[in-house]
Amino acid sequence: MLYSKISLVVALILGATLLFILSCREKQVVTETPKAAWEKPRVPDWHKNATIYEVNLRHFTKENTFKSFEAHISRLKDMGIDILWFMPIQPISIKNRKGELGSPYSIGDYYKTNPDYGTMDDFKSMVKAIHDAGMYIIIDWVPNHTGWDNPWITEHPDWYTQDKNGNIIDPIDYNTGKSWGWTDVADLNYDNAEMRIGMIDALKFWINETGIDGYRMDVAHGVPVDFWAQCADSLYKMKPIYMLSEGEVPDIVNNGTFISDYGWEMHHTLNEIAAYQGASRIKGANVVQGNVKEGEKKIEKKTAMDIDAILAKKATQYQKGYQMQFTSNHDENSWADTEFARMGDGHKAFAVLTATFNGFPLIYTGQESAMDKKLEFFKKDEVPWGDYKYAPFYKTLFDLKHRNKALWNGEHGGPLVKVKTGNDENIYAFTREKDGERVLVIINLSSKAQKAKISPEPGNFTEVFSKAQKEFKAEETLELKPWEYFVYSSK
Repeated sequence: MLYSKISLVVALILGATLLFILSCREKQVVTETPKAAWEKPRVPDWHKNATIYEVNLRHFTKENTFKSFEAHISRLKDMGIDILWFMPIQPISIKNRKGELGSPYSIGDYYKTNPDYGTMDDFKSMVKAIHDAGMYIIIDWVPNHTGWDNPWITEHPDWYTQDKNGNIIDPIDYNTGKSWGWTDVADLNYDNAEMRIGMIDALKFWINETGIDGYRMDVAHGVPVDFWAQCADSLYKMKPIYMLSEGEVPDIVNNGTFISDYGWEMHHTLNEIAAYQGASRIKGANVVQGNVKEGEKKIEKKTAMDIDAILAKKATQYQKGYQMQFTSNHDENSWADTEFARMGDGHKAFAVLTATFNGFPLIYTGQESAMDKKLEFFKKDEVPWGDYKYAPFYKTLFDLKHRNKALWNGEHGGPLVKVKTGNDENIYAFTREKDGERVLVIINLSSKAQKAKISPEPGNFTEVFSKAQKEFKAEETLELKPWEYFVYSSK
């Protein structure tokens, strides 16, 4: 009897121990599998030296259709473009619409194409043509809000943010607690778990049904960080994809959700450097320090040295990923003016910088044709294409990026090492090196002629624009014209 009682106790202890072990294993699987899925996302290999081009389809061709865009694929490929980012391709809401055609970011239905652009089959055909050309496509996605006649409004009103009276509201500026003024869209409620699942389902639909290669997420900074972890856990399981965040939020890059985000702070600083140099067409501005007259705008002193301060700051904020660098995009063009207005004669110098230093370069619709025009946001405004005047300029930069590992993106490229010039407020010079491949970039970021004394590591280079051969041995004094640049490559 005693023996049987002891056996029973032993059995119970063993059973409890086994149950505890199994329980721990189950908990380990539940807690760690999702975490691993988004901390180490399945990213595509092709992003490592990629360039990106933003397609504003509404203005791209006279027809503004998927089919008409296909005629441009080969020339963009030849220019060195790898990723085509399409602004939203879904239907645009009619209710509360702004302007003649409405904002592309007022989504009428997440599961359909804009009939102005073509059918779903037309879109799939264009995706195939892009892939056949050896390029990739990501589409703009609007997760923060929808249009007022989106089916979700009537089918799931609880998926939206509501006021105390139960009325759906437009998005609120999280900085001020007041409306952004985006009255043509309704704010989504991320406290609703069902809405989150619905959003992820819509995202999965486009990957499954059309074969796109990723997303550019609009107002990603307005969506809770934990949703991006949840979202990435689902999307990266499907296939390797490329994720770009409009916001500048280190947390959603560091947690593995996004491969890249916008270099907004850097971009605004480059605009400010141009303004301080008197290059921009800012009306009523006063560049001198101190007091300004009534009606004038004071321009703070910004120089090439401010670039280093931002790079140092980003290095402390980001543990992974890299930023998209640019001189224009659809927001800047339509609301802040063209690169010619903001950067004046320095626009090419800044384009060289954004194509060669930390991050990867964006080209916006029309930049290859030197388009000095603000495109309308709410109505049709065709791009004046001309003869693609700047296409060879961008091709030179992008061909270099593809062949020289030093300029590859993020951890795949070489670190930026400053080269002292004795004139660092005006001259920005640096080297990058990876696996023995080097670049040396020297740019006059001022509106006056400048001298630079440089002592880079010795080596033989080719200047990529002039094709001139150059051997650096010891300290040299260089003279640069206003906004002049040199890009030397060892390969």
